[in-house]
Amino acid sequence: MKKVRVRAALKDISEYKPGRWVEGAIKLSSNENPLGPSPKAVEAVIRCAKLISRYPEAHSSLDGCGCEHELIQELSKWLGVAPENIVLGAGVDGVLDTLVKLFVESGDEAIIPIPTFSLYETLVRLCGGVPRFLQRDERRNFEVAAADVVANASEKTKLVFLGSPNNPTGDVIAEAELRAILETLPSSMIVVDEAYVEFAERSFVPLVREYENLVVTRTFSKAFGLAGLRVGYAVMDEDIAKEYKKAAIPFSVNILGIAAALAALQDEEHLRRTVSLVKTERAFFIKNIPFRTFPSHANFVLVDVSPFTSKQAFEFLVRRGVVVRDCSSFRGAGTSFIRISIGTHEQNLKVIDALSSLVGSLRRA
Repeated sequence: MKKVRVRAALKDISEYKPGRWVEGAIKLSSNENPLGPSPKAVEAVIRCAKLISRYPEAHSSLDGCGCEHELIQELSKWLGVAPENIVLGAGVDGVLDTLVKLFVESGDEAIIPIPTFSLYETLVRLCGGVPRFLQRDERRNFEVAAADVVANASEKTKLVFLGSPNNPTGDVIAEAELRAILETLPSSMIVVDEAYVEFAERSFVPLVREYENLVVTRTFSKAFGLAGLRVGYAVMDEDIAKEYKKAAIPFSVNILGIAAALAALQDEEHLRRTVSLVKTERAFFIKNIPFRTFPSHANFVLVDVSPFTSKQAFEFLVRRGVVVRDCSSFRGAGTSFIRISIGTHEQNLKVIDALSSLVGSLRRA
């Protein structure tokens, strides 16, 4: 019998299931940039590859490849907030990991409207916290109401997670609803995850100046196309940022990630092309997919494939060379939703044609 045992909290945690990849198929399962990264970012990675034997510097640029301080300064200009309000992490995942460590102790609670990104739950459980799930209402396009969040809060509520746009539903929270939550729960930290915000109409970063209990997380993985380099950041109250830096893992953003992120920020044309493509193709998708879709402010569309199950639709599409996300692994999503990342026009046409064939198979049955 094994004498060394892992923590009891792990019995309630499932291994994260990323979007699948099938060799030779179009991968539209992980919400990646259909245009890839900025060529300037690729050039920066190649130029700075010779430095990978070095640890990243916090305040000194390495041979023109940048440092954490320089990236924060550029983000400060980009976002219009003070550098002291910005922290870095290994993707949004790394930022969230540190945030949960800051606020959650054994027995503390976190409100998580579902379906949403599963990592929120995992991190809370790992810290001994208790997730309190709030089912999003499909009839309201999954949008979160402040009254529902407040009704589920207690004196133990330390965190509230709000994806905006939310993964996998694509909805955003209304400003009035967010303000109501912030003002009604002043002793809870409200985390607004804006991983997909570049494809939406607005960001809540400016509200950090007004509310010390607001954290907004962002990433270079989606619109900037740097998913493989794991560069994330967050905007928060300056005093909270100081505590964050105590709990963060040293050197969490690597040299190549810093160099690529700095270059990507400078290539506004590539970002503009990416956002334009996604918005155009997203509208095309929603108009032409032969199943029920939901409004989306992200670079994906949620599709209800009823009367088929998501597993049936997923397998049907794989056989036709397309990989999407079966959403049955998302808590609270049920068994009939798939999430389709926005691809190029040619890729999207192939998806629509395959889904039309799926509908045709029902008619022939």
